[in-house]
Amino acid sequence: MIKKIFLPTIFLLLTYGFWLSPDFKVITAGIAIFLFGMLALEQGFNAFAGGALERTLRNSTNKMWKSLTFGFTAATVMQSSSLVSVITISFLSAGLIGLVEGMGIIFGANVGSTTGAWLIAGFGLKVKISAYAMPMLVFGVIFIFQKSKFLKGLGYILAGLGFLFLGIHYMKEGFEAFQNQISLTDYAMEGFGGVLVFTLIGILATIIMQSSHATLVLVITALSVHQVTYGNALALVIGANVGTTITAVLGSLTSNTDGRRLALSDVLFKVTAGIVFMLAMNPVIGLVDMVSSTIGIADDDYTLKLAVFHTIFNVTGVIIMVPFTGKLVSFLVRVMPTQAPQIEKARYLSSASAEIPAAAIEAVRKETVRLYDLSVDTIIRGLSLNRSVLAPDSKVEDTINNSSKIMLQQDIDDIYERRIKSIYADIVVFISQSQSSMGAPDHLDRLLQLREVGRDLVETIKGIKHLQKNLNIYTVSANPDIRQEYNNMRILICRVLQELEVIRTGEDESATILSLDQIKVEINERDIIKTGRLDRLIREHRISAPMAISLMNDSAYYQEICRNLIHMGGMLFTSSDQRDEEAENSVALDEVEIKEVVDEYVEEATK
Repeated sequence: MIKKIFLPTIFLLLTYGFWLSPDFKVITAGIAIFLFGMLALEQGFNAFAGGALERTLRNSTNKMWKSLTFGFTAATVMQSSSLVSVITISFLSAGLIGLVEGMGIIFGANVGSTTGAWLIAGFGLKVKISAYAMPMLVFGVIFIFQKSKFLKGLGYILAGLGFLFLGIHYMKEGFEAFQNQISLTDYAMEGFGGVLVFTLIGILATIIMQSSHATLVLVITALSVHQVTYGNALALVIGANVGTTITAVLGSLTSNTDGRRLALSDVLFKVTAGIVFMLAMNPVIGLVDMVSSTIGIADDDYTLKLAVFHTIFNVTGVIIMVPFTGKLVSFLVRVMPTQAPQIEKARYLSSASAEIPAAAIEAVRKETVRLYDLSVDTIIRGLSLNRSVLAPDSKVEDTINNSSKIMLQQDIDDIYERRIKSIYADIVVFISQSQSSMGAPDHLDRLLQLREVGRDLVETIKGIKHLQKNLNIYTVSANPDIRQEYNNMRILICRVLQELEVIRTGEDESATILSLDQIKVEINERDIIKTGRLDRLIREHRISAPMAISLMNDSAYYQEICRNLIHMGGMLFTSSDQRDEEAENSVALDEVEIKEVVDEYVEEATK
């Protein structure tokens, strides 16, 4: 209901303002141009996503001071702490960084956002800024129409900066003209009541404009033409800083639990700093005067003093919060615990990650590895074994041949529906949503490859379901021949999984996709039909006709299971270096070569 009346209300208020004063149109147009510039800037930076930004984020946040530095630098370059917050939430959701590292980036970004106030107060209001805007817009638009992704991104950045500067110019012009008709200083409020009211106005303005930077520009330009008192302007700055948390909160709505925890930490950071500064406004103003005097700012230069206040506000917030980061994390985990749903859902996928290629790929990779782990647990239990059989030093043949008990049978249909299918469905949907943001062809290829891995795992679980019934009957049969045949199936499946675990951990550097070739050949060499072993068992009356039919069907199932696992492992766990992977695949045995090896083996065996 609120959403339906919000937009019409804004239109009515703006129309009334336009009718009331022509100068109001200039101010609002300046705000609109400024916000459009921020959208263009974001578009420009997104054009470079998947490159230096993501790599730097992954490699530069392993310590708190590094996280703070990265957040400061990113916000300084982008001039948007909100954009940095949303990007950070997406990487946290993808599992690229931890909660502590994410908090460090958010804290640093808030300090970095103060550079905007210094640029506006020290540069934007002292020169005819529109003169710089025009060339940026011209060159920016020219670059936008180029085919090169780099030039197009650069064009959006230049155009964004041009619109930012032009917006500031029109806001300043509008306020200067507006002061002849009405002075907002007539509504000034002193004392704590004034601090509270103007803080709330700052929060509301920032929520509406979705940008503390825009609110800050508005406050500084209004202060420069004496449209607002210095004390009330400081309260508006506090409100702008608190109100900007709405962007992170909105960005976290589609994120996972850690993403929501990070958004909450941002809220706590700014609300805590805001309360402290509201209660200690007079001592803080004294501190601002002292710092301003020390660095040579004139007593009546209130715009630069406001920039000093904004810097002290955010730096103090960091000083207050960083020592308590560990306790804050514990509090957030306690307040927002990770739920264990009956139906397993994706843990690393979020719509925030879908917009950034590197984050999307890493999120899908992590979720696919998780799907693999859940699938292996299901496969092993379906074979009536424990996962310890996959340990590198485990003697699979001895363990399986000596086992004479069947574990409690699990309902694979139920497990598939609750754990496997639901996660795979989330992966498929996420990949579909992410395809449009994949700039480079190899990024899209990797996503589609990971989707294929998930399909192989799903097919493997279905194969285990078909195999399970007869396995549970014949692995404890009194007939040694049928028992051994089914044990052989279990042995080969476990050997494939054991080899995949070795490749995955990387403990054995010689274990690659090539090391699976021997198992590929062995699977074909042991084919009960091609080798004639099934015919001999029937001819010699060692198995019954029903047993023979079961062996024929289940032999096909277990071979398909092994092939799916090998194919899956070749895409998920082998070298991430494309050249290495191509080299490995070029020398790996294909189906034709395997058939030739097996035919030679069968020919020798039947002589």
